[in-house]
Amino acid sequence: MLKIKHISPMEKVFPSREPSAEGAQEIYTALRNETVSFQIAYCWEGEKREWGKVTMNAPQEIAVHVRTAALVPCEYPCHGQTDNDYLTTEPGLYPDRLEELSAHGFPMILGQWRSLWVDVTADENTPAGTYSIEITLGVEGCMQTVKVQAEILDAVLPKLDLPHTEWFHCDCLANYYGVEVFSEEHWRIVKNFIHTAVRRGCNMILTPIFTPPLDTAKGAERRTVQLVDVWVTDDGYQFGYERFERWIEMCRDCGAAYFEMSHLFSQWGAAAAPKIMGYKNGELCRIFGWETPASGEAYAAFLRAFLASFTEELKKLGIEKQCYFHISDEPSLEQLESYRAARAMVKEMLRDFPVIDALSNYEFYGKGIVDEPICANDRIEPFLENPPKKLWTYYCTAQWKDVSNRFIVMPGYRTRVLGVQMYKYQIAGFLQWGYNFYNSQYSLYPVNPYLSTDADGAFPSGDPFLVYPGEDGVPEESIRLMLMEEAMNDLRAMRYLEHLTDRETVMECLGNEELTFSRYPRNLTYLGQVRESVNRKIQEAAAGSLRKKSIQEKQE
Repeated sequence: MLKIKHISPMEKVFPSREPSAEGAQEIYTALRNETVSFQIAYCWEGEKREWGKVTMNAPQEIAVHVRTAALVPCEYPCHGQTDNDYLTTEPGLYPDRLEELSAHGFPMILGQWRSLWVDVTADENTPAGTYSIEITLGVEGCMQTVKVQAEILDAVLPKLDLPHTEWFHCDCLANYYGVEVFSEEHWRIVKNFIHTAVRRGCNMILTPIFTPPLDTAKGAERRTVQLVDVWVTDDGYQFGYERFERWIEMCRDCGAAYFEMSHLFSQWGAAAAPKIMGYKNGELCRIFGWETPASGEAYAAFLRAFLASFTEELKKLGIEKQCYFHISDEPSLEQLESYRAARAMVKEMLRDFPVIDALSNYEFYGKGIVDEPICANDRIEPFLENPPKKLWTYYCTAQWKDVSNRFIVMPGYRTRVLGVQMYKYQIAGFLQWGYNFYNSQYSLYPVNPYLSTDADGAFPSGDPFLVYPGEDGVPEESIRLMLMEEAMNDLRAMRYLEHLTDRETVMECLGNEELTFSRYPRNLTYLGQVRESVNRKIQEAAAGSLRKKSIQEKQE
């Protein structure tokens, strides 16, 4: 009555399809300080709906966590055009949200395939060795067991040493949970969400020095989430950094390594100033916004005063080497001149800081306007032919054809392949626009992400966010978040192996398969094989280093 299959974390289990089990591994290798995942797919064919129970037999040296891969609504799963590498193009209910097992157990729906998601985590102190794990599931009188092994290698996975940002939207959390911005409850919720982001490999946090001018309808505004206080005086401007300093301390407590300051000009071409609130004649009011021309002297004077003060604040906090600035998000070629003017306005004041922006046209870099471009992964070829010193990549709703992305109806390998692509092409950072965007397109109104995974029909399901706003201000993770963590862990392991050996050794692990940003193996086995090869090389290199050190110690 109960069918089960041990399957790869990159396979997505649809209720009406029996999973293939391609790519499942009997032994999962991992470094210390790493989480590896697998799934147990099941189909119940009993007489009625049941609640299944799970029991585990695993050694205490490792942490084993079982969750349900819950179905979520995908009313707009993809754009009108797709390629051949989508699991479906039809609206429906598809697996994504990772839900904790309830007191009742897990749902066993008659005739449907579902899955349990299993994480195995080794911390920095886990002894190297092979650990046997048994997971038994089912109902009384009908229980089945899956047995796997986790081999923890004698090496610690280093931290990610390049920036990875998924844009953080503070206003969406205040809206969903019904709390005041920067109230104590809001701070608690924000910290929960940042902690999860960092734990899963997102080490750079979008910092709202002013309300980020992102996905905002022209002439409209998003809820104010401004960390910097501004006072307009007869002598100019004064600034307060109490909330900003608390933000930095909070992010550091969560383990964040980099901070990206919200954009200094409006989105899509830098035509206007962002919304900036300030105290004027004793009242808090909007002092800049859509009505403020970006090139006007009023805003230029403000930026001169603010950036002089703010850069000193960064130095005072000792984080100036960890901070990045933005001008305007996704300017088009038609907006090159307005972007150039905005960049010129702050260039001298930000000469000691990297300035990054998501864009797709090579001309912005070719004409010397952008030093550190973030190029869409479907427009990156010209940048690779004549690469800047540091080249980032990003994707969003527009990158739907051939390249890596994280739409819910895309296969898991299409999300995870990003890690090996970034290594091969020596990409310096990754950006995506939606860690927790729970608004409609242009932020006209908030949406319930449990009911709308597509910004109310604007973007393919999964594009706007990676986590769901769970109970008590604690985020619920998604399959896609875990796949992004695996992508970044692959990258961390490859960079570590290069440190132990050389780049040629790592490239050998990638095999002879074609691997570009648009062409890569479309199967559930390749990435697991690459990572296994990398892990074994790390094991050999680490053991060699230890033997070499031992010999040197004896000689001394």
